[in-house]
Amino acid sequence: MLQLAIRAKFAAPTLTLPRKRGRENRASAFTGLAIPCRCPLGTVNLARPNDETVIPGPWPWVTQSSLSIVLPAYNEELNIEGAIEEACEVAAAAAPAWEVIVVDDGSRDTTAQRVARISTRQPRVQLISFAQNQGYGAALRAGFRAARGDLIFYTDSDRQFDLSELRYFLPVMERTDVAIGFRVYRYDPVLRCLLSWVYNRLVSAVFRARVRDVDCSFKLFRREVLEAIDLETRDFFIDTEMVAKVRKWNFRILQKGVKHYPRRAGESSVRASHIPRTLLVVAQMWLRMYLPVLVGRRERIEPVCPRRLVGQDIVRQQTPTLGVAPNQGVPLEPREAHGGE
Repeated sequence: MLQLAIRAKFAAPTLTLPRKRGRENRASAFTGLAIPCRCPLGTVNLARPNDETVIPGPWPWVTQSSLSIVLPAYNEELNIEGAIEEACEVAAAAAPAWEVIVVDDGSRDTTAQRVARISTRQPRVQLISFAQNQGYGAALRAGFRAARGDLIFYTDSDRQFDLSELRYFLPVMERTDVAIGFRVYRYDPVLRCLLSWVYNRLVSAVFRARVRDVDCSFKLFRREVLEAIDLETRDFFIDTEMVAKVRKWNFRILQKGVKHYPRRAGESSVRASHIPRTLLVVAQMWLRMYLPVLVGRRERIEPVCPRRLVGQDIVRQQTPTLGVAPNQGVPLEPREAHGGE
């Protein structure tokens, strides 16, 4: 007891240090927003920081390649107009020749009508409309088939990404073939984030594609890539099919983190009930790619993106834009595809 008393008497005083301000507290200090704590797998009901997410151009680095932006949409009447406006602002600031292709996948609301109204005053906006819902993959394939740019980018119409981050992807396309984004601090339900983590590990093991976020809908392709690969999937598995075939044909892949925001309106069409069918499709795709003898011969499928003829590139012309100064110039020369070289 005497020893314990002596130790307690001469022990160093305990200091209480102030808690470090975490990332969320710093964000609250700068933005004035009440940001809830993040969980490792997702966060629920976080407000988007602000509505002015697009950094106005012209940007310091502007690509000389033409750019096509593909926006698949299904029942996105509350998001589609804002998504098109952001896409037009980003494209006008990034490329001298550009187009925005919206693929309406048989929406039951007024998505197609809203896009049609915008396309009447902005000729660079093109609408492809399906009479019935054909699936996310079918919508993307139709958009790729109609694209005329040297660079082809796609993202969803739910406005969960900041499209101005495309300015970080464009400069690297001179030394890579595909730029793939991965979501930083996903704002999805915890269960969906957990399932996505397991699925990404499965795809990495099965297709030997070390991609952090396979289903992230923020991907930029050189046209030569889509001219070389064929896509068969009609549903949301097309993200995995693209990554697997890009990896198989040894195209160069670059990955970069992108910010992810909660939906402003509407709801996702992806359900947990899709998992068993997705696993079956993964197995079938692996057999078709690596053991075609077991599944039998199949008819030859054309590449998803047809080769352009002379004069089919996007023309740089003065057209009215949605609040952005128009680009001017001459047509860009088309480039030939060189496969995975």
